[in-house]
Amino acid sequence: MAVGKNKRKPRKGSKKKIVDPFSRKDWYDIQAPAMFKNTAVGKTPVNQTQGKVLASDSLKGRVFQVSLADLNKDEDRAYRTISLIAEDIQGKNILTNFHSMSFTSDRVKSLIKKWQTLIEARTEIKTTDGYVVRMFAIGFTKRRPNQIKVTSYAQGSQIKQIRKKMVNIMTRESANCDLKQLFQKFIPETIGKAIENECQGIYPLKDCYIRKAKILRRPKFDAYKLAELHSEAARTEDQGTPVVAEASVEAAEPVPGAIEKQPAADATADASKKDAKKDAPKKDAPKKDAPKKKEGGKGGKK
Repeated sequence: MAVGKNKRKPRKGSKKKIVDPFSRKDWYDIQAPAMFKNTAVGKTPVNQTQGKVLASDSLKGRVFQVSLADLNKDEDRAYRTISLIAEDIQGKNILTNFHSMSFTSDRVKSLIKKWQTLIEARTEIKTTDGYVVRMFAIGFTKRRPNQIKVTSYAQGSQIKQIRKKMVNIMTRESANCDLKQLFQKFIPETIGKAIENECQGIYPLKDCYIRKAKILRRPKFDAYKLAELHSEAARTEDQGTPVVAEASVEAAEPVPGAIEKQPAADATADASKKDAKKDAPKKDAPKKDAPKKKEGGKGGKK
C-alpha cells in the first residue's frame, strides 16, 4: 500500500493549532445618552481591523437592550427596557442613540386579569427632528367605587371612543417635541396619566401605559446632534441657575432702594427694644409687693 493512502493513519501536519478567538478581538465601551444618570452601559467585543474590514463598520448598527433600572438607578422602573443603537465610534467609545422602548413580558402578564376589558391603541407620529415613531398604548377598565357588580366590562362603543381618545392624546403629546423629549415623557408616565384622566368621562381606566415604541424611519445621520445628545449640557439644560447666586450678586452691588429701606428697618428694631424695656419693670412690680401681702397675712393669723 502506498504511503498516505491508508485512511486510518493520520497524515503528517493534519493537526491545527487551537487559537482563542477572543485573542483577535477588541473591547469597546458603550455610552448611553447623557439624559440618563448612568451612561456607562457596558462593553462589547469586535474583531480587530484586518485590511479593508474595519472594526467600526462592524460595530455600527448594533442594538443593545438595557433596563431602565440600570440607566436611572431606580429599581421601580425595572419593567421597562430601552434599546440603544450604535451610531458613531470615537476611540474606544460607542455613541448610541434611541432605538426602541418596550415592557418586559412579565410586567404585561401581571396587568392582565379577569373581569375587566383590555383596550389597546397604536399610532404613528413624526417628531420635530424627523423621526417616525410607532407608539402602542394599553389600558384597563376599573371598578367604580362602591360597585356591587363583579365584572367591569366596557361596551363596544365606549371602547371605540377610548381608543380614539388614546390616539389623539399620543399625537398631541408627541407632535411638538423631539426624540429625546419624547423618551423623557415615557419615564414618568406623563402620557399614560393623561389618557387615564381624560377618559374618566367615558369609562374609568387604570394601568394606562405606553407599553411599546419603536422607530420606523430615521433622518440622515448628523454627528453634531449625536454629540449634543451625549454632552454634559444635555443632562443639566433644564435645571436652571440657583437663586442664591443671584442674591449674592444683588448684595454685592448697592441698590438705592435698598439703602433707603435700611434706616426704616433699624427704626423698627429700636422701637421694639424700647417697648421691651418699658414692659420689663411692670413684670417685676408684683414681686416687690409680695412681702407686704405675706406680713398682712401673718397679722391676721395672730
